[in-house]
Amino acid sequence: MAIGFTLLDGSTQAIPDRGLQHSTRNRTLKISFGDGYEQRLVDGINHKIQTFNVRFNNRTDDDADDIIAFFDNKKGVTAFDYTYPDTNESGGEKTIKVVCESYNLTYVNDEHSSVDATFRRVYES
Repeated sequence: MAIGFTLLDGSTQAIPDRGLQHSTRNRTLKISFGDGYEQRLVDGINHKIQTFNVRFNNRTDDDADDIIAFFDNKKGVTAFDYTYPDTNESGGEKTIKVVCESYNLTYVNDEHSSVDATFRRVYES
């Protein structure tokens, strides 16, 4: 599968621009004591919180509308498959479930727009 995700029509692949950003942080529980001592624990079995900032720059208005319609259809709660380059997989790609809770639309000119979106990884089948 190519990097990106498949739109509502089931055949069109939305491929983000180069330079996508992947951020990871770990969810932990921490208790600090008065003498500087602290204890830390991993919070949950899926403790990695991963976000992906993707851009679709200078797309035709029709393409931008299709991308936004896909996000609106999912309503920020329905997960979808997202494939991204994964350096841990020997230079391969990895497909995960994500939700898109927010996106921005920029009007470039009369015929082109750009879409910026943030995907958050979810752990479900």
